[in-house]
Amino acid sequence: MDKMYFTEEHEFFRKSFKDFLQKEVVPHIDKWEKTGTIERFIWKKFGEMGYFGIYQPEEYGGLDLDLFYTVIFLEELQKINSGGFAAAMWAHAYLAMTHLKKEANHEQKEKYLAPSITGEKIGCLCITEPFGGSDVSGMRTTAEKKGDAYILNGSKTFITNGIYSDYLIVAAKTSPELGNKGISIFVVDRDTKGISATKLDKLGWRASDTGEIAFDNVEIPITNLMGEENMGFPYIMQHFALERLIMGINGHARSEFALEYTIQYMKDRFAFGKSISKFQALRHRVAQLASEIEVCKTFNYVTAKRLNDGEYVVKEATMSKLISTKVSDEVMTECLQFLGGYGYMEDYPLARLLRDSRLGPIGGGTSEILREIIAKMVIEEKSYKPAT
Repeated sequence: MDKMYFTEEHEFFRKSFKDFLQKEVVPHIDKWEKTGTIERFIWKKFGEMGYFGIYQPEEYGGLDLDLFYTVIFLEELQKINSGGFAAAMWAHAYLAMTHLKKEANHEQKEKYLAPSITGEKIGCLCITEPFGGSDVSGMRTTAEKKGDAYILNGSKTFITNGIYSDYLIVAAKTSPELGNKGISIFVVDRDTKGISATKLDKLGWRASDTGEIAFDNVEIPITNLMGEENMGFPYIMQHFALERLIMGINGHARSEFALEYTIQYMKDRFAFGKSISKFQALRHRVAQLASEIEVCKTFNYVTAKRLNDGEYVVKEATMSKLISTKVSDEVMTECLQFLGGYGYMEDYPLARLLRDSRLGPIGGGTSEILREIIAKMVIEEKSYKPAT
């Protein structure tokens, strides 16, 4: 299957990126997991290597490569056992930077996108609020126009890179009376007066900084509006296809990593005079998990190919996230069980993998919301189109 989607150039990139992660990232992972702070030097190293520019235009320093380089980027990040580090990297490159790529004007791209590609600036995407997660249209944050500025008030929560980022991509209501048709998108400098952030203590993804952000009469120039006023909701919606596919790919990749590790452990672990990989009850459970992972992986690759070809695969991407994150949770639970008491020990990878995986069915749209979206498309034949 790999030959259907990956060229020799892709595989060379995979090997070089894997080597880079082992040399530059893995030695620091345990420290970052403990401190919850990813040191700035690694962002710049990612930038120097071009990893933040994989999916970005050459005009601003990117490489403008096909989506399967992104697939490799995501897969290998899942195989160093830090969902938090992976999330910090892809939230910068594929959440904040995707909005810059699609909605920012030339001046905004020069100021924010170009240094994001080099790793000099870190971005975060601020949509979710304390009183409205999956219900994007129910957001309460407002941006009131006053002269040549907007006054931003409200709060956001569960924001990856929400503490240490240099700029924020913020969704706010510019015309609250219009509901979801009154949302706009802004790029906001972190050091703007009136912005405060509180770091959240999470079950998993511990290496990443996740913040709750408050905006208290934050004055931002009118030039910080991205795209058209009141077009924020369709802008947000159109990028959910990529975000959900990313989380689906993450799901199958970490499942592969966990199962590969567990199979090797089972081969090396003996009980009752033989390797536990020889016990039928365990072998058949492994066979089931391997089959489910392969089905997810195949579907995700097909969906990535269609997205790369310009199709708007919102239904398939939603299915990808729904099923792949569910399978990931099942794989982690089973693999931890295969390790017995060692699976429960922090010295072994499954404890962290289990915690990190659990965010999959929650972040980027809960599984419950995704099922309703899919139901609308399948039962009511509702269709969605990209805003731009």
